[in-house]
Amino acid sequence: MAIETLSTPRDDASRDLVERLAEGFPELMTETRGEDGSLRRSVDFDKLRQLLGDRAVDGPQERYQLDWPGKREALALSNASVDAALRPYESESVEFASTANLFVEGDNLDALKLMREGYLGKIDMIYIDPPYNTGSDLIYKDSFKSAATDFKRKSGYTNELGERLVHNAPSNGRFHSDWLSMIYPRLRIARQLMRDGGLIFISIDDNERANLQKICEEIFGHDNFLGCFVWKRRSGAMDAVTNLSEDHEYVLIYSKSQAVLKGVERTFEKYTNPDNDPRGPWISDNLSAGKPGGDTHYPITDPDTGNEFYPPKGRYWPYSRHTMAGKIAEGKVIFPKSAGGTPMLKRFASEAIKSTLPVSSWIERPGGNAGQSTLVTPMNSSATKALKELFDAKLFSFPKPVELIKALMSQGMPKDGVVLDFFAGSATTAQAMFECNAEDGGNRRAILVQLPEVLAPDSDAFKEGFGDIAQLSKERIRRSGSKVLQGDCHSDWNRDVGFRVLKVDSSNLKQVRHRPDQTAQQDLLDSVDNVKPGRGADDLLFQVLVDWGLELTLPIRRAIVREKTVFFVDDAALAACFDAEGGIDEAFVKELTAHKPLRAVFRDAGFKDSAAKINVEQLFKLLSPATEVRCI
Repeated sequence: MAIETLSTPRDDASRDLVERLAEGFPELMTETRGEDGSLRRSVDFDKLRQLLGDRAVDGPQERYQLDWPGKREALALSNASVDAALRPYESESVEFASTANLFVEGDNLDALKLMREGYLGKIDMIYIDPPYNTGSDLIYKDSFKSAATDFKRKSGYTNELGERLVHNAPSNGRFHSDWLSMIYPRLRIARQLMRDGGLIFISIDDNERANLQKICEEIFGHDNFLGCFVWKRRSGAMDAVTNLSEDHEYVLIYSKSQAVLKGVERTFEKYTNPDNDPRGPWISDNLSAGKPGGDTHYPITDPDTGNEFYPPKGRYWPYSRHTMAGKIAEGKVIFPKSAGGTPMLKRFASEAIKSTLPVSSWIERPGGNAGQSTLVTPMNSSATKALKELFDAKLFSFPKPVELIKALMSQGMPKDGVVLDFFAGSATTAQAMFECNAEDGGNRRAILVQLPEVLAPDSDAFKEGFGDIAQLSKERIRRSGSKVLQGDCHSDWNRDVGFRVLKVDSSNLKQVRHRPDQTAQQDLLDSVDNVKPGRGADDLLFQVLVDWGLELTLPIRRAIVREKTVFFVDDAALAACFDAEGGIDEAFVKELTAHKPLRAVFRDAGFKDSAAKINVEQLFKLLSPATEVRCI
């Protein structure tokens, strides 16, 4: 058997769903014949309905759901394959060969699909700040591949010229629908990338908060909604016809499977022992509850004064009569001196069960009344000022504060975890990660994705030489990384402030027709080498990483073996040679097998003929049998 060709483009996600159903319910599988005449595995929905019984919903039966024009197409889009490639740009990167951080430039839907196999179930935390649906602002450029051209036209994503830039004006009948169709497929793929217990934080305002929460409940499940942070983003009144100044935004929090936030480490600074209680330091705490728990509204009596006290108006005691009597006897209830006061609970440091406190859903400003369990983050104005200091100019509107992302990282990811931000904007997430690592010695890694959205010619950023937002993002990563290294850095941090730049582009391989009646003589000549002109060995290497489902930040080493360039990825994870002179011979392969790579890939044009390809396969079987060999 000859060496197999590495498959590309990637299969659509629906095939993976069919395979998973087949594993758990083989009786649902059947065979159908496709349009090309080939047999394929399919799901027998009649049998599925029989298995589900009265729990299956079919037809026009009323049900609880969020629906909008275009949802079906958006769902299909999230499952559709993508015929694209990620091309490396070493000149725009920092420490390209060794960094564990990644910056992907291009449409984030394509990027997420291309990363799906390599990062499936590996992302610890996702933070996104998607474009808010303000009615007239630019939403996003979207790319609909394959057979989705009709959806592009129907959904309003393209005009008659095929332009992808969308303004979601209020006059558009799809005011909310366009935004929902944009975010829905991205969130579905994002969930697939998250590890079990991974968290996603989504910044949003009131325009789409309700719809976003319904979408997230559908994708992540109601039980995986952890909560919602409220962040005061501005000070001062904002002009509004309603006389209501909207000064806050939200951060929705969901997990892939049931998970918890880390909470805030408990401290005992406020615990004292003024009465020399032998049980140690204590604080006076609230002795009431907001909800009744049975017989919890009754009077309690101060044994020293005889004064009776009821719970505060509208509240209840947190204990039953019997338990409360025990607390009083143990001296754990602090009675006020006057009859009009409120009893308090004496809570001892030694009785603390957990080392953490639940984090408050309110994000406080610096200098505010922040409690021990409250996250503290400055407002947008502070973030704008910090970015201006970094660039010596105001180049980006409404950036998120670095402190906000750092606070979320403290709650949502381990010190060696991976954070993904596929609406990178000004790359606040990268700077936040650098600063977290420098402070606590962690080795967090980041994957950022940003569309090269063209900047307006009259914008300050454009005047400073930035043609698009992606250029601005990359420059911020460079500057913020350099700035962090100039400060105090934890000795355990590996000081990785680099990033590997990849850009979404068309496939590196030519589209080859397989039907004889569609193949011309010139097509046969062009197909001798299936690599597009202008695509080099580096391009092919990253296409192989994507197709083989490997992480895109694995260390890469170039070596010369028998006058041929070989890429060694993560030492022995992959050995790749894309020389196309047809000179792959026995001596070269013998030397390569000595490295015992887990995978080896060659360019099809690198073999002299079919016999040479068979000989290579046999040599690997003999000298390195564990190696999986493919060609492109």
